[in-house]
Amino acid sequence: MARGPSIVISFKDIASDEQIRESLETGCRQLAEEFPETTRFELTLAPDGAGHTAHAHVTGRNTEVAAHTEAIELGAAAVRLLDTLERLLRKVHDKHLFKNRRRAAQLTTKKRPR
Repeated sequence: MARGPSIVISFKDIASDEQIRESLETGCRQLAEEFPETTRFELTLAPDGAGHTAHAHVTGRNTEVAAHTEAIELGAAAVRLLDTLERLLRKVHDKHLFKNRRRAAQLTTKKRPR
């Protein structure tokens, strides 16, 4: 039985919004399905002047990603944060996945004497 990731969502200096919390949890679970090396998601949403900021830290096996987004609306900041996390996790995931393939390709492409 596979356990899901630990998801911690904090609303700093603003009232908790259950609809945004649920959408963030759903998004984090989808990211965890796509990137199984992730084990913990920490998300913080806070007001920032006229808008809102969203911060995230994702950790796991050989994975440590941090993201920051801003938007006027709290929901928009949350959506941008999930999009940014997906892009960064894909970059890290592909880097780990193709590292050995690149190394093998470099070894085999060296010209052999004829």
